[in-house]
Amino acid sequence: MKIEALQGDITEQDTDIIVNAANSRLAGGGGVDGAIHKAAGYKELQEALRRIGHCPTGQVCVTPGFKLKAKWIIHAVGPIYKDGKHNEPELLASCYENSLKLADDLGAKSIAFPAISCGVYGYPIKEACQIALKTVTNTPTKLELIRFVLFDSQSYTLYQKKLMELLTNN
Repeated sequence: MKIEALQGDITEQDTDIIVNAANSRLAGGGGVDGAIHKAAGYKELQEALRRIGHCPTGQVCVTPGFKLKAKWIIHAVGPIYKDGKHNEPELLASCYENSLKLADDLGAKSIAFPAISCGVYGYPIKEACQIALKTVTNTPTKLELIRFVLFDSQSYTLYQKKLMELLTNN
């Protein structure tokens, strides 16, 4: 399995799955969620999400990719960060773990993740990065490629550095 980080737009990834940082109402929002809705086709995606209705924090659900290159969109509901003492690390790890399990169930070979909960949900990027990388490396999966797609250069640099440290130590 290959794990990589790159700076870019998650909606342009040519992976089997892209992961959306969704809200529990699956209502479409800003940031990654807004970009995915716009690129996939807002109306079609909202229609599919309305049929699902709701997704609890830490859990995931799936829709088709519609107009995206990706065949599927996994919608992961990350925690809103308070202080790290309200189960936030476990809930964030659960997003990544459940995404990998669902990807395996779908028979996918590749997945692209954003930095879940690091936008308006306020999760500190350094902590979120550690949780994301630790979870994907410790969760058994049949995926051949796990890609982290970071929008800004600071986040990309952090993920790249932590990924290199992780791979050198294993």
